[in-house]
Formats: sequence, structure tokens, C-alpha cells
Amino acid sequence: MNQNRSPLLSLWLALALAILPALRAQEAPPATPAAPEKPATEQVPPAAPEEKMAAQDADKAAAPATDAAAVEPSEADAPMRDLAPAADADAKPKAKSSKRTRRERSLTYDKSVDGPPFGSHQVPAGQTWREAVSVFGDTQVDGTVADAAVSVFGNTTVNGTVRGEAVSVLGTTTINGKVDGVAVAVLGDLVLGPNAEVGDQVVVVLGKLTRSPGAITHGGVQEIGGFGPFQEFEWLRVWIVKCVLWGRPLAFGENLGWAWGVAGIFLVFYMLLALLFPRGIERCAEALEQKPGNTILAALLATLLTPILIVLLAITGIGIILIPFIVAGIFFGTLFGKAAVFAWFGRRVTHLFGDGALKHAVFAVMFGGIMVSLLYVIPFLGFLLWKLFGILGLGMVVYVLISSMKREKPAVPAPVAPAPPGTAAAAAMPLGATSAGFGAATPVAEPPPAFSAAPAPIISAATTLPRAGFWIRFAAAFLDFIMIAIALAIIDAMDRGPGPLFLVLAAYSAAMWKFKGTTIGGVVCGLRVVRLDDRPIDWGVAIVRALSAFLSFFMLGLGFIWVAFDNERQSWHDKIAGTTIVKVPKGTPLI
Repeated sequence: MNQNRSPLLSLWLALALAILPALRAQEAPPATPAAPEKPATEQVPPAAPEEKMAAQDADKAAAPATDAAAVEPSEADAPMRDLAPAADADAKPKAKSSKRTRRERSLTYDKSVDGPPFGSHQVPAGQTWREAVSVFGDTQVDGTVADAAVSVFGNTTVNGTVRGEAVSVLGTTTINGKVDGVAVAVLGDLVLGPNAEVGDQVVVVLGKLTRSPGAITHGGVQEIGGFGPFQEFEWLRVWIVKCVLWGRPLAFGENLGWAWGVAGIFLVFYMLLALLFPRGIERCAEALEQKPGNTILAALLATLLTPILIVLLAITGIGIILIPFIVAGIFFGTLFGKAAVFAWFGRRVTHLFGDGALKHAVFAVMFGGIMVSLLYVIPFLGFLLWKLFGILGLGMVVYVLISSMKREKPAVPAPVAPAPPGTAAAAAMPLGATSAGFGAATPVAEPPPAFSAAPAPIISAATTLPRAGFWIRFAAAFLDFIMIAIALAIIDAMDRGPGPLFLVLAAYSAAMWKFKGTTIGGVVCGLRVVRLDDRPIDWGVAIVRALSAFLSFFMLGLGFIWVAFDNERQSWHDKIAGTTIVKVPKGTPLI
């Protein structure tokens, strides 16, 4: 019994020892199990330091060699390695700049220029300003300026610190301190003192750079100079400050001799025109003396209509060819007119010397040029007079040209009365001839009828009644305007615009001219509208005159003002309609 059990027990033990390692292998966990996802609300307990070190060592040991090779950069990636330090270097200044910006924002400024920066400004030592800007004045920095120090038409001086730029326009920039930005001088000089330090570039535009041996510039130096006599522009700065800002082309002072030289050159040119065309200069001067109103009106029309003419020519396309000639004509006409204006002034002096050699137009232009040049020195009037004299001169030339192109009307010969029959003159005439010419029949005078009524005097005859002037016509029109305005309740009419008022005024005027030959304002002032051919005013003439009055009004009222300068006392709408306004004798019924 025992012998049989012992081999069975030995077999069972052998099987158990063989199966046990396999069972243990199945029950053991995997080498690298995946960590299960945990919800966001679940808190992971912190690992112990020993566990962390062991995990890191395990990861390093488990990493294959190929991974290390992949991480190591190849030769193709060398440019990227070279750019990496540069990127780091750029990142560092940015961080530094942001810190500096925050530091600057945290500063408390003692003062900053508020409002218009006119005049000079000085930053005292020990103070910090946000900026220092001066227009028509100087900027001096003895303390600190966080932004820029600028002067226009003035000088910029830096003895302290400017963290931005130091700039002067038409002035001198003097640096004897520290400027972190750019130092600039435009149309002026730039001076770097022994204690100057400029963090950026030094730029000089049309000026001169003066640099002391101890001056430090961290950037480059750029000089944009002039040429010939225009190396320095102090003369231009002085002229702008002393002449332009005072509204005059000329002034007395240092560095202004060139302006008087230019004026002298133009005066010599005007004298040369007077020497070559003395009669033309004299005619223009006489036109201003004898017809001042017409000359001034021609000047206004030439100034206003020239741009309109150029625009119309440009629109047509073909007229573009004429534009340069018109512009050139206006330019030379203005120069010739300026010489005529000088002659007009000079004639006030030359007539004192009688009919001698000084009466020539050359001397008139010379004396007039001296007088006008002295007028140009007057502050705030010099440029205005210079422009007005140019416009007036052009008007003088235009008026003389128009007058010279007018053809003289041929004189109508007076009819010759036939010689009474039986006289020596009648006997001396050939047979069949009369005093009117050969071959003409002798007119036979018809006796007047025995019982003919005397013709009524024609009041509206334009040739027999005096013409109405500008002011009395203005008074009559003003009365009509007031009457119509009251009749239409002007307050309500103006709410809808002035259009209805003017339309009703035009209709009223046309109707009154047709039926009565005048308006209520004309009745008060004793005026009547008549036709130049002495025919009665019909609806066609009345309507044309009323509508043409809009043209006279919308052209800045020049159509109405024309009456004051016209020889026939006609407005523009009078000339269009063939009418005029006359004064009727007192006591003549108008209604």
C-alpha cells in the first residue's frame, strides 16, 4: 500500500513543480501597462521622489538607440542651429524694451507742452518732460525729455538727456548732451559738442555739420548738402522768419540782401519792357487813370474767368493744346501789367519835372518800382499788395487789348438838303442830279396835313433821357425786393429756401415791365425800362430781361456792378435784352 502511494506522490510533485512557473507567468502584470484615463475631478496623489527617479531611469533605459539618433540634429539642420542664438538674442532686447516701456510709463513728468506749441520752451535741469516742441521758437533741454525735442523755425539745444529724437527745421541743432535717438537738422546746421553722445544716426539736410573731437555717435552720419551758393540755407530761414511770417516779400535786415537783389532784377526787367514798348506801358497807365472802374472790372473778370476757361478747354479735349499758350499769355501779361502799375505810380513823380527826358516811361517805371518796393515792406500788407498789383496789371492789359480791338463806328454823313430851284446852286447841278448824288431823284417835301394831332412825346427814348446810374437802380431794386418779401411772408418763404422768393420777384418784374415799363421801386425813384430801339416792351423782352438777371446775379453780382463802369449804363441783362433804364422828368406819370 505504501509502496503504491510513493510513486504516485512523486509523479504529482513533479507535475506541480513543472506547472507552477507557467501559472506564475500568467498571473504577473505586463512590463509597461497603459495608465487609465482619469476624470478631471480625480486627484492624483504626488509620487515619491524615489519613485520619480526610478521612473526616469526606467525611461532612459527603455529608450532605443534610434530615438537618440533621431533627436540629434543633422548637418542639414545646421542653419536652424545658427538661427537659434539670434532668435534668443532678439527675444532678450524685446523683454528689455518692454521693461523700459513700463518703467517710462511709471515716470511722473514734471511738465509737458499742452496746446499749440508756439514760442520757445526750456526744460530746466532736474525736471523730466514728456516732450518739448516749439514752433516759431527755440527748444532747450537742460533736464530730461522722455520723447522728442523738436523746434520748427527755431534752434534745438540739448545739454541734458533726450530719450527720443532731437530735430530742428530751419534752425540749428546743437547737441552737448545725450540723445538716444536720431539727431536731425533740416535746412540748418548741426553742431556736436565735446560732451555729445548720439545713440542713432546724425542727419543733416541742406546744412553743415560741425563735430567736436570728443563727440560720440553710435550710428552713421548722413549729410545731404546743396550745391554752389546753396550750400547753406540760413538766408532762406531768415527770409521765412522775417518776411513770410510777417506777410511781406521784403524786409530790412541781415541775410536779406538777396531778396532785394531779386527785386532789383525784376525792376530792371520792367524797365527794359518800358524801353522796348513805351507806348504800350503808357496806354495801360492812362487806362487806369482815365477808366479806373473799367480797368478794375476787367481785372476781376480776367481773374475769375481764366480758371473757368482753362477747365472748359480741358473738358473739350482738343482745347488742351491751347492751355499752355493761355497760361503763358497770362504770365507775360501779368509781368507787362506789373510794369504798367509801376509806371502809374511813377507818373505821380515824373509829371513834376515837366516834359523833359524824365517823362519817358522808363523813368516812370523806375520811380514807381522804388515806391512799390517800399510798400512791400509793410507787415501783413506786402504780399497782399504784391498780389493785387499783379491782378490789376493783368486787368490793365486786358482792357487795353479789348479797347484796341473795338472798331470805330463809321460816321454817318449828314444828309444834304436839296438846293432850292432857281438858285445858282441848282443851276450848277447837272441835269438829273441832286445834292444827294448823280442819278437820284429830287425828293419832294410833302406838306404836313392841315389837321394832324401833335405826336405825344416819347418818354422812353433812350437817346434823349439821361441814363440811370448804379445806386439809384440799386435803390429801386431793393424796394421791389422788400415789397415782394413782405408780400410772401419772407419767414415762411425762407423756410422753404430763397428759390420761391426770386422766382416771384422775376415774374413780378417781367409783368410790370410789360404793362407799365417800370416797377413800384422804379416809380418811387423815377426810373423806366426802355428799349434801345424806342419800341414798347413786349413779353419776349420782359421775360428775357428777367431771366438774364439771374446770370448777372450768380456771377457774383458782376452783371449788376457792370452798370457803374459801362459807358451806356447797361447791366449784363440790359445788354442781352437790348434795354436800359432812364430817369424820367419829375411830374411825368409812370402808372
